[in-house]
Amino acid sequence: MEKRFLAPKEIANAMVNVGVGKANLKISAMIYLGILAGVFIGFGGLGNTIVSQTLGNIDPGLAKFAGAAVFPVGLMLVVIAGAELFTGNNLMTLAVMNKKITMSQMFRNWGVVWVANLIGSLLLVFVVYYGGVLGGDAATKAISIAEGKATLDIATLIFRGILCNILVVLAVWMATSSQDIISKIFACWFPIMLFVLCGFEHSVANMYFIPMGMALGAKITISQLIKNLVFVTIGNIIGGAIAIPVLYHNSYLKDDLKVSKQES
Repeated sequence: MEKRFLAPKEIANAMVNVGVGKANLKISAMIYLGILAGVFIGFGGLGNTIVSQTLGNIDPGLAKFAGAAVFPVGLMLVVIAGAELFTGNNLMTLAVMNKKITMSQMFRNWGVVWVANLIGSLLLVFVVYYGGVLGGDAATKAISIAEGKATLDIATLIFRGILCNILVVLAVWMATSSQDIISKIFACWFPIMLFVLCGFEHSVANMYFIPMGMALGAKITISQLIKNLVFVTIGNIIGGAIAIPVLYHNSYLKDDLKVSKQES
């Protein structure tokens, strides 16, 4: 019978190759694809806001779950349509640990893609705002989401960022295992739905949520926005670039790397 998925060790090797490809992208491609990822994740955030507000008066628990169920469309677009997402690219540390790319190559990708994600998110905020997509109760919900995120303390931002990106990179990990589109959709859906349902913090999602709330009148300062993005990004890196990749590298790749060094 045809094999429709990769085993964990095969995923680890595939992710190393993905990291090499991302490290060797042209800067222009990183920018274009990073902008797309910012827009894609923002679309998920927009859908989350509208669904949560629509069902909020019926059942708050159902509204929270429905909003979480819609949000994963952002990562589905990134993975299947193709885009460069900073949080997913945290898995590039696997390629660094496997000596396939350098730290400088990885940091170049992360820096360019993070900024491009921000640009894409702000572009979507601009279009949504001037398109009048969010009004009335939906605008109130968007403001509430933004203010809730902007007032979190530093420790909360970091720890929720760690938990968030553990789930995000595991979604990317499983999607890499999947060999057909339907499987990739489900691989993305469950972990991303879970992180939104749990209220974890995703740096690129917040690049949309907080500026969207600010555009609609949320009482948020630029310093609050910067604080959120900086410390959530730190948490995302710890969860997505250290916790998961280090454990998988030590489990599946470290011994092979030692053997190849001995043979050479």
